[in-house]
Amino acid sequence: MSPVVQMEQVGRRFGAVQALKGLSLGLEQGEVLGLLGHNGAGKSTLMKLVLGILAPSSGRVAVLGQDPRGRHARNLRLKLGYLPENVSFYDNLSGREVLHYFSRLKRVPVAEADRVLERVGLAQASRRRIRTYSKGMRQRLGLAQALLGAPQLLLLDEPTVGLDPMAVRDVYGMIDELRAAGTSVILSSHVLPGVERHIDRVAILCEGRLLALGSIDALREAAGLPLRIQARGDQLSDALRQRLAEQGAQVVGNGDGRLHLSTRPDAKLAVLRTLLEDERLRDVSLEPPSLDALYAHFDAVGRAGDRVDA
Repeated sequence: MSPVVQMEQVGRRFGAVQALKGLSLGLEQGEVLGLLGHNGAGKSTLMKLVLGILAPSSGRVAVLGQDPRGRHARNLRLKLGYLPENVSFYDNLSGREVLHYFSRLKRVPVAEADRVLERVGLAQASRRRIRTYSKGMRQRLGLAQALLGAPQLLLLDEPTVGLDPMAVRDVYGMIDELRAAGTSVILSSHVLPGVERHIDRVAILCEGRLLALGSIDALREAAGLPLRIQARGDQLSDALRQRLAEQGAQVVGNGDGRLHLSTRPDAKLAVLRTLLEDERLRDVSLEPPSLDALYAHFDAVGRAGDRVDA
């Protein structure tokens, strides 16, 4: 089976500005790709190339095996869903009227629009004018139009902007359901906490270049960042701390029966064995580098002009 999205050495230029530089990546069926990068890194340009809104200046883009700007582009777009970063609707229409309009554009029954409004939590507000909607409600309506027609590929640009914590949880729950049903998702977000467990791979962009691509575990291995260990116990001895230091662990906090350590990934097992040998130890927990920490690391690498393959 061919990839849902295939980009090969793609470049995109806007006058003197090179927005994307030789970017290559693929997206498989039922895969969620987290697209990370600072403002101006090229994330929105990448999405517009996939949607066929823009044409590449160089390289090749294929979506569901087709050219997104080819002669069958109209039919191809019916299989895609897109939530832009800044959603905008005509304020004098109701949410229901807007979604019925989009359902006709996507050639799906208007009854599906009502089901999707229920799914995103707007059923009770569907007959209200959009001018009365909060930012979070507008964002939910934007997500609803993206979900119309059971898209095979969903592109979400900052989908949780303006949403409360419960709504954020619902959005990620829907993404999990879509992935399980075989929908592929490209998800761009600056709000990284909470994203980690809902994505399969991460692509990190910087100034139009692909810095790193791989699973979070692969990126952790490539980055080699220290992990945190927290130990709890009664009067953990100075001798224990000395042994831990000899094994490559660094004490970063100590007090109230808690010992906070930072250690290299390759020293993790040795440090844990030493801790577990102490009978005064009551509990131990590990915290691997977060997605925030990984992004900051690779972004710094990228600004220095390097690339890391994970």
